[in-house]
Amino acid sequence: MITLKYAVLATGLLSLAACQSSPTAETAATPAVTESAAPAISGKTYGAAITAAGARPISELREVLGTQDSAQVKLVGTAAEVCQAKGCWLTMTTAEGKPMRVRFKDYAFFVPKDISGKTIVVNGWAHRETVPVEDLQHYAKDAGKSAKDVAAITQPEEQLNFEADGVLVQE
Repeated sequence: MITLKYAVLATGLLSLAACQSSPTAETAATPAVTESAAPAISGKTYGAAITAAGARPISELREVLGTQDSAQVKLVGTAAEVCQAKGCWLTMTTAEGKPMRVRFKDYAFFVPKDISGKTIVVNGWAHRETVPVEDLQHYAKDAGKSAKDVAAITQPEEQLNFEADGVLVQE
């Protein structure tokens, strides 16, 4: 009786193992779309530890957002401008040529001030927002703009912004 139970159990396990190891056309195509599409980036992480796996190019951000106001996403692109006061924000350029400001969750970490032009990966929330004049002027001061340039900012702006919980900077 015990032998019969073990035989049934062994047959069931072998069937299960055989089903899981049989590749299908769908399974064979999956790796080419996921991991191989992820950029190979290594470097230093600021904030939460992240990797480049699964990162989407910033040029795809509008597609990711669609009609939503926000989306959780991991993006890869180039750091354009960095806060020169203490590295408390950076910008990345969108496919439309506009800057997307990346701030850091809970103001918990900063990035080096000399990473402009480096490839970066950011993980967090992309969102559309109206940025008030006061904030725009503050960012312009942080970026080292002249008093004249700061004073020229008189209207709020609709922008794509990003709150990152982690940033990977390529070395």
